[in-house]
Amino acid sequence: MQIQKFILQKRLETSEIGKCGTYRITSLLKDLQAIADRHASILGVGREFCIKNNMAWVVINYVIEIDEMPSDEEDLTFETWPSCHEALRAFRDFRILGADGRVMIRAVSQWVMIDLTTRRPIRLGNIMPQYDLLPERAITNPQFVTIDEFSGDADVAVFPIRYDDIDVNQHVNNAVYATWATESLGYEFLDSHKLTGIKINYKKEIPAGEKSILCMSTNSGLISKHAIKSENVLNAYIECQWSIDN
Repeated sequence: MQIQKFILQKRLETSEIGKCGTYRITSLLKDLQAIADRHASILGVGREFCIKNNMAWVVINYVIEIDEMPSDEEDLTFETWPSCHEALRAFRDFRILGADGRVMIRAVSQWVMIDLTTRRPIRLGNIMPQYDLLPERAITNPQFVTIDEFSGDADVAVFPIRYDDIDVNQHVNNAVYATWATESLGYEFLDSHKLTGIKINYKKEIPAGEKSILCMSTNSGLISKHAIKSENVLNAYIECQWSIDN
């Protein structure tokens, strides 16, 4: 079977827009997850397949480049496609285009399929349908984030885990981590800077029942680094790229 890009048109809603009139990072990540889920269902390995086989897709990495953050009531075109896979990891690319066709956001993601009983990855060759991948890349040679050790002068913020942060898989939804990272920088910084890129490495899910997380952060001005921890377990490592908002 020949893979085709999955394409979806959407107009941004007011609820998806933040204080500065642009797309919230949480809304962006939720939309990437949603469009990936829809395409996986078309390919026969979506939610219904996973429930039937006691499996789940889990995203482990994102690299997102933001040329321009979409604004209120912007008409967008989302594109996504599986670009390649390894024995245990599948790669999915995304592009978000404005109404005039300009590319606004590019993203590459990395996923594993896990057995929900053992919580262990499953070899993709045992479950994936036979189809030809689309080798086009949204980002040429994407570099997934690697974990840095934090020095003793890292800032530490504590965030409660809300009931609403837990998704149907009974753990914190992956979109929430980016909000913790960016919010840890404070109102003044966020009001004077624009997010131009983000890399997320999800290390260990946070299950329902946890009450709070620690976000350790360092900020060199235009690059911030964040470690999300619960009960001394590293749950995610995040790097954000910023520009000054003139």
